[in-house]
Amino acid sequence: MRQELLSLPKGLAEEVSRNLVMVARLIDEDPEQAYAYSRIALRLASRVAAVREAAGFAAYATQKYSEALAEFRAAKRMTGSVELWPVMADCERGLGRPERALAMAGEPEVQKLDKAGQVEMRLVAAGARRDMGQLDAAIVTLQSPELASNSVQPWTARLRYAYADALLAAGREDEAREWFAKTVEADKDGAMDASDRLAELDGVEFVDALGGDEPDGIDDEDEDDEQDSAEVAAAERASDQAEYYDEDDEEYEPLERSEADADIDVTDEIVVVEDEDEDDAQDRDKA
Repeated sequence: MRQELLSLPKGLAEEVSRNLVMVARLIDEDPEQAYAYSRIALRLASRVAAVREAAGFAAYATQKYSEALAEFRAAKRMTGSVELWPVMADCERGLGRPERALAMAGEPEVQKLDKAGQVEMRLVAAGARRDMGQLDAAIVTLQSPELASNSVQPWTARLRYAYADALLAAGREDEAREWFAKTVEADKDGAMDASDRLAELDGVEFVDALGGDEPDGIDDEDEDDEQDSAEVAAAERASDQAEYYDEDDEEYEPLERSEADADIDVTDEIVVVEDEDEDDAQDRDKA
């Protein structure tokens, strides 16, 4: 990515880089905000593959699958890499086209993927089978040397979890319990809820000992954060979506702007926080 940004003027490269950093920082905890930053980066440098890829993942995280697919296609066309093939197939699933995802699972591009990519493609194919109501086929799809291996790899927990979940959906609870337990063993960081699923199967209920809501007066974000968020949202809405795509792409699928979005005045989105009057501050202090 650094090499790609070096092709831009220094000031522009720094601005794009800042927005990409924010995308990476927020994509898990606040996908919508990450998406807004990605649109700004796109407006500034839509011909940079790393920007298109980041925008694709931000759109994917917010379930804007058509937009994500267009960005991934653009990035693939720019780089010639097939590493985005599994997530492109998953976008097809998100668009309600599982048969296309299955077709992609049989394409030559899959053979060019590394082991992690091939496992990811297997997960997507199994998900597509489930989308089509083919539970038994989904289970068979997940049965592989990687699943049977005792070696724990970065993909092991996700693969075992998907297999356990498919078994449970097929009514094979005893086997599902076994594989949820194996998932817990592989999930060292506790990133998945396999332990909760296992407890649920065993009839264990968890009760919140503290209970109640958070105390009044505790805000999730301060006013400055709210103002920054509003400004980012306004900038994203103000940009022209059509310029984000390469119209020479044969599979170009621009999204229609809704009438509601067309009527939005972006100036209404910016929150202005005024300093409170000195008299008001004194009255509050006395109280």
